[in-house]
Amino acid sequence: MTDNLHRDKDHDHGNRVVTETGNSPDTTVPIVVYTLYLAGVVTGGLTALIGVVIAYVYRGKGPYWLDEHYRYQIRTFWLALLYFAVSGLLTLVMIGFVTWLLAVVWLVVRCVKGLKGLQEKRVPDNVETWLF
Repeated sequence: MTDNLHRDKDHDHGNRVVTETGNSPDTTVPIVVYTLYLAGVVTGGLTALIGVVIAYVYRGKGPYWLDEHYRYQIRTFWLALLYFAVSGLLTLVMIGFVTWLLAVVWLVVRCVKGLKGLQEKRVPDNVETWLF
């Protein structure tokens, strides 16, 4: 299978952008992963665990920009696990509830940014960052 997408460099923001030259790949699976991450806030992380497994399975099977979304999703899962674990420990000193809320906001922002990048068919911003 050949990659029907051409990658250019956006000099203003340093983001990878994509110029379509053929059929666009299906973005349903990464959308489902972002949705499972968001649902993980309500399910105690169960759906997020399913989402990261899906991201690991599909990583490396698409064009560069789509693979970067899977990488972003995998990083988001592990960082969220760290942030929520630290928040759980901090509940012992009564600030964990605040840090948990901050972790939820962080997760929602990353998922929304990822969904926006998917819609624009480009690499998510700041894949390597620990923040947004």
